[in-house]
Amino acid sequence: MADLQSVEAALAALLTDVTPLPAETLPCERAAGRVLAEAVMARLDVPPFDNSAMDGYALCHTDAGHWLPVSQRIAAGAQVVALAPGSCARIFTGGELPPGADCVVMQERVEVEGDRVQIPDGIPEGDNVRRRGRDVAAGDTLLTAGERLEAAALGHLAGQGITEVRVRRRPRVALLSTGDEIVDPGQPLAPGQIYNSNRPMLRRLLERFGAELVRVASVPDDAAGTRETLAAAAREADVVISTGGVSVGEEDHVKAALERLGHLDLWRLAIRPGKPLALGRLPGEAGREARFVGLPGNPVSSFVGAWLFLRPLMGALQGCPSLASLPRLKARAAFATTTGPRRHYMRVALEFTEEGVLARAFRDQNSGVLSSCISADALAVIPAESHVEPGEIIDCLWLRVE
Repeated sequence: MADLQSVEAALAALLTDVTPLPAETLPCERAAGRVLAEAVMARLDVPPFDNSAMDGYALCHTDAGHWLPVSQRIAAGAQVVALAPGSCARIFTGGELPPGADCVVMQERVEVEGDRVQIPDGIPEGDNVRRRGRDVAAGDTLLTAGERLEAAALGHLAGQGITEVRVRRRPRVALLSTGDEIVDPGQPLAPGQIYNSNRPMLRRLLERFGAELVRVASVPDDAAGTRETLAAAAREADVVISTGGVSVGEEDHVKAALERLGHLDLWRLAIRPGKPLALGRLPGEAGREARFVGLPGNPVSSFVGAWLFLRPLMGALQGCPSLASLPRLKARAAFATTTGPRRHYMRVALEFTEEGVLARAFRDQNSGVLSSCISADALAVIPAESHVEPGEIIDCLWLRVE
C-alpha cells in the first residue's frame, strides 16, 4: 500500500498552480449562483432614512406619558414634514420618521380618542426605529470577491440599485464515460450492460459546484479512441472528467492515454471508496492546460470523489473560498466499524438530539450501493487502521450544502 496517496496529497496535486478564471460582466438577473470577481461597494445607506419598525405613533420621547394630538399621517413611501412640537404622527411600518420624532410607540399600547392619543410613559429614544444605515452604510464593502451570489446577496445588490456585476467565468467541463458496458438510459440493454448512473449524478453535482458542461460523451474501449476523445475534450474544456478506465485492467485505457498525451500527477488513493483515482493535465489550445480528474466507475466512488475533489477544484477556478472544503462537524457514532490501511468515508444520516449529533451509518457501504448516497447527510471520516465503537466522537463532512 506504499504507493497509495492521501487525500491531502491528492488535493495538493490537483490544486497546484490553479488560478481563478477570467471575469465577465453579467446582469444581476442572470448572476444567480455565480461567484463575484471583485468586491462590490455600497452606494447607498440601507435603510436610506430613519423609519418605523411597526405600525404606531411617532413622537419625541420627552413627550411620552401625555395625551398628544395627531398632526400628520405617514405611510411607507410618503413625504414627511417636521413634527409639530408636542404632537405625534400616525405612522406605518417602513414610514420615514419625521424630523422632531425620535421614537415610535406601537399602536396596541396607546389609547385613541378622536384626533389625539394617550402615549404611555417611559418610551425610550430610538424605540422601534430602524436607523439610517443600520444594515449598510454608503462606502462600506457590500459583498467581497469570492462570494457566491445566492438569494440574500442578490437582494443586497438589488437594495443598492445595482444592475450588473463582475463574476468569474464558469469552469468549462467535459464529462466522459468509459466502458462499452455502459449504456445511456432509454437505450436497450444487451447482456452484460448496465445503465449510466454516473453521468446524471455528476452533471447535477458539477452544476451545483458552478460548472458549465461543454461536452458530455462516451469513450470507446480502445486505446486510440480514448486518446482521441481526451485530446478533443481538452481543447474545449478547463477540466476533463472521466468515470472508469483508471484501474489496471486490460480494457482500462484512460490512465495510459493521459500519460501519453499529457502528465499524470497522481494515481491511486488510500481511501475507501475511491482508490482508483487519476489526477493530471492535458494539453489544450494555445499552450493552455486542462486539468484531468479520472474518477472510479463505481457510482459511490464517483459520488465521494466529486465532493472531495471536484468541488474544491471548481471553487479554486472560480476564486470561491466557500467551495474549498466541506463543513466539518463532530458526531457520536451509532455504529461500530474497523478500517484497514485506507481512510474510510462512510455515508451516514445525522440525527440532531438534545445530547448532540448522532451519526447512523448505512448498513451496506459497498461502492456500488448508490442508494446509500440518496439520504446521506454527511460522510463520516474514519482514519486508516482504526476501530470505532458506538458512542465515540467522529468527524463528519456535511453534504447538505450548496
